[in-house]
Amino acid sequence: MMNLTKWALASCLIAASLTTAAMAKDTITVGQVLEPPGLDPTAGAAAPIRYITYGNLFEGLVRVVEDGTVKPLLAESWTVSDDQKTYSFKLRQGVKFHDGTAFDCSVVKFSYERAVAADSTNAQKGLFEPIEKTECPDPATAVVTLKRPASNFLFNMAWGDAVMIAPSSAAANKTKPVGTGPFKFKEWAKGDKVVLEKNADYWGEPAKLSEVTFKFISDPSAAAAAVLAGNVDAFPMFQAAELVSQFQSDPNLQVEVGSTSGKVVLALNNARKPFDDVRVRQALAYAIDRKALVEGTYSGFGTTIGSHYSPVEPGYVDLNETYPYDPGKAQQLLQEAGVQGLEITIMLPPPAYARRGGEIIAAMLSEVGVKVNLVPIEFAQWLDQVFKNSDFDATIIAHAEARDLDIYARDKYYFNYQNPEYKALYKSYTLASTEAEQMDLIGQLQRKLAADEPNVFLYALPKIGVWNKKVKGLWKNMPVPADDQTQTYWEN
Repeated sequence: MMNLTKWALASCLIAASLTTAAMAKDTITVGQVLEPPGLDPTAGAAAPIRYITYGNLFEGLVRVVEDGTVKPLLAESWTVSDDQKTYSFKLRQGVKFHDGTAFDCSVVKFSYERAVAADSTNAQKGLFEPIEKTECPDPATAVVTLKRPASNFLFNMAWGDAVMIAPSSAAANKTKPVGTGPFKFKEWAKGDKVVLEKNADYWGEPAKLSEVTFKFISDPSAAAAAVLAGNVDAFPMFQAAELVSQFQSDPNLQVEVGSTSGKVVLALNNARKPFDDVRVRQALAYAIDRKALVEGTYSGFGTTIGSHYSPVEPGYVDLNETYPYDPGKAQQLLQEAGVQGLEITIMLPPPAYARRGGEIIAAMLSEVGVKVNLVPIEFAQWLDQVFKNSDFDATIIAHAEARDLDIYARDKYYFNYQNPEYKALYKSYTLASTEAEQMDLIGQLQRKLAADEPNVFLYALPKIGVWNKKVKGLWKNMPVPADDQTQTYWEN
């Protein structure tokens, strides 16, 4: 009898052990190159904010999914008036913020009015400019009236900058964000990581993971070591492309090379001489061999572009041949502009595409007589000095936002491009009522930018993702800045 009891107990222990072994892991550590300056996407321009918060922590009335389309989120449906100026949103009921605050029309009204207010800190305030008023006929209905038709209004409201913010938590969201998403904020260890945990009271489909840790590793070698050692389970935007073959040969890793809406540019301060002269800007474009640049920075991954638009965005026009690599033409234009012996400073934020790209571009520009001073800076300094105060000659940066042609039509943006013709074209685009008209005008906008070359358009940022083969549900492509973890899970 005693032996039978021992065997029965042993069998139970073995069964329990096998069950535990079969249980899938439910936490993940995700590598990210840059640490965000804050965690409120409505108060900062940095893409790393959105990588962590978009869809995971904060939600808008609508959102962009992996195929680039706009889908309902906190608004379950909507109607648009015949004159295309009034949007009536039917809001989801029973939604609560992570602190228990109820979501209703008053939150929509607060969020949109806060974004468009005179003292707004929203980095994409221009997205909200068409809004004339937001009204609440009842708690479950939000009526947004525009000053004029805006063909891209719904897509703009799907940006990370247009998420819903509760009045009670708005002031603290930079360090203690409170959203409505399937994950809620748990911890931010500055310089190391941000941790999100599952929101047990989420209104929609619950997250499959109990916890997500975003680990900040800016050095490509350290990032690769962390991935190979398994200290990081996934690195959705890995930047050392030369290591892809090593990852592909590892049986435990999955490598996915996808596309993004990101545009890598050599941004120029159009308000500072000699960049106010179109001939100088064009000369720099002719002096840069973009195909060689892509090879040197991303081992050939990435597609060269000739304007501020990527091939995955609707209405893309291939303008690569506007400025073919031609050092002789570059020297001719510099001579015509009277800027022989030009010396410029390029500010380089931490990402590898900027630091490596800066060295390659400096060598190319030296071939046409342009001396380049490279100044590596931290991202916080870039946001303050370059983006906020426009105190720079040139910089290399990826514009991660999709369909962001509007930034060249703004009265104030960091590279200081001002062209009434472009602004008129962009206004016509927003007023266009048919898709055919919109696509035609998107093409005209791209061609105008290529002609003026306010920035040197380099290439579309590739998405090189590497992760444990048992991790499922991550995005291959990135139509908007997001490391969406809402569908991520571990395979048994």
